[in-house]
Amino acid sequence: MGLFSKDIKTMDDLFVHQLQDIYYAEKQIHKSLPKMIEKATDPTLKQGLTAHRTETEGHIARLEQVFKQHGAEVKAVDCPAIDGILKEADEVVGEVADKQVLDAAIIAAAQAVEHYEITRYGTLTAWAKQLGREDCAALLQQTLDEEHAADEKLTKLAETGINRKAA
Repeated sequence: MGLFSKDIKTMDDLFVHQLQDIYYAEKQIHKSLPKMIEKATDPTLKQGLTAHRTETEGHIARLEQVFKQHGAEVKAVDCPAIDGILKEADEVVGEVADKQVLDAAIIAAAQAVEHYEITRYGTLTAWAKQLGREDCAALLQQTLDEEHAADEKLTKLAETGINRKAA
């Protein structure tokens, strides 16, 4: 089922489709984080990525809870957007030899992922409220808040040292 598929007829259909999209994205992110963690050289960056991988497990569990509360099947659909972001991250990180520049590249890649997640969770939270699903909205908002916090931590890490060292 594509985003503009004939299978999406209602706002509820669209909501469930986007849940399936971000569910796939979270699972792919969880799978890709170990490679970023392994390549990171800054101890604080490595620790932050490791903590976010654990947090991502919570995001996946929370999404499964939203599916169940909404009465929808827990299911993932391919998300070409996150596949592209992760592919680009892998390619860029693979091309950087200087370890300090590599850490800056990892932060940039991680922030691209965070920004994608922020857009999806923001939209899903708004849609859940519109559909009268405050229970689902509360869970989605919790994840949205965590994604914003992760992005802010990455920005702080970049601005307070990693970018300067890379330059």
